[in-house]
Amino acid sequence: MSGNSFGKIFKLTTFGESHGKAIGCIIDGVPAGLAINIDDIQLELDRRRPGQSKLVTQRKEGDKVELLSGIFDGKSTGTPISMVIYNQDAKSKDYSHIADKFRPSHADFTYQEKYGIRDYRGGGRSSARETAARVAAGAIAKQFLKQSGIQVFSWVSAVGTMSLDKPLESLDLTRIESNPVRCPDPETAAAMENYILQTKKQGDTIGGRVSGLITGLPSGLGAPVFDKLHAILGQAMLSINACKGFEYGSGFAGTKMKGSDHNDAFYKDENDQVKTRSNFSGGIQGGLSNGMDVNFNLAFKPVATIVQDQESVDESGNTATVSGKGRHDPCVVPRAVPIVDAMAALVIADFLLRKRMDQA
Repeated sequence: MSGNSFGKIFKLTTFGESHGKAIGCIIDGVPAGLAINIDDIQLELDRRRPGQSKLVTQRKEGDKVELLSGIFDGKSTGTPISMVIYNQDAKSKDYSHIADKFRPSHADFTYQEKYGIRDYRGGGRSSARETAARVAAGAIAKQFLKQSGIQVFSWVSAVGTMSLDKPLESLDLTRIESNPVRCPDPETAAAMENYILQTKKQGDTIGGRVSGLITGLPSGLGAPVFDKLHAILGQAMLSINACKGFEYGSGFAGTKMKGSDHNDAFYKDENDQVKTRSNFSGGIQGGLSNGMDVNFNLAFKPVATIVQDQESVDESGNTATVSGKGRHDPCVVPRAVPIVDAMAALVIADFLLRKRMDQA
């Protein structure tokens, strides 16, 4: 199976399945001498772990990370960093009823078609459980970026038809973790929480939107043509389970504007730094960062597993009925936030190292 690695210099490879013995990752390219705070890695995993609130799956995983290599006396050695997270609460019997059936909108059918075999226990490799390894790696990427004053934020900005419509400048992003929805506006967060719980009571699921912001970026991150910064950000985000759309800057709203309104005028600030008066470009021009904040939005579909009977077929092509069992999120966006943070940090860390190489 290809496609298990991401990045060119700061390179992540993940391994493991949802109901296997463990999941984990290997990170290559971390510069030697980086101070690694293991508690910060665990904190990021705690943000993503299941069972943290009534809004998410009640699978009881502590997600305790164990570092196996690449760190000595609290610092990276420059060799590959490997980490493992052991699965503790896998209940494979919850999936025995779909051992030979294809769940609607899951990867069951496509994996079977491509590989001729699939791990039906929670989806195996296609499960969102794999993203815990990404979050662990992203925590190290965040610590690397912190040295350069770069920060990554993401938050829930919509659940179903309920949106946070306040301008970015008015949001207090320090409040993202103040509620289980991870929406920085308390009033909107409370309404979203009720919406998710009502949907859960109906045996259904709901989608939503996660917004992201990257601050402190230097200009010149990215590469022309195929490796544009927004192209790789889009690849990173669309690789997250249930992510169905990516936009940055003005995104699709920009199609309704005229060039005279959309162009970001340049000026020099009080520190003699070139800035733009607006940021419809989303901090990226010509595929390279321009020194402004990078902002983006992600669309997440409703979780495919619902506690209702659904029409399907089995591996022999016979008509079958699939009923949702097991433990699943009624809305994925609250737990997607730390995953989005991680993938954004991995992209920027890789491009930061690539820029240093290009300028060497």
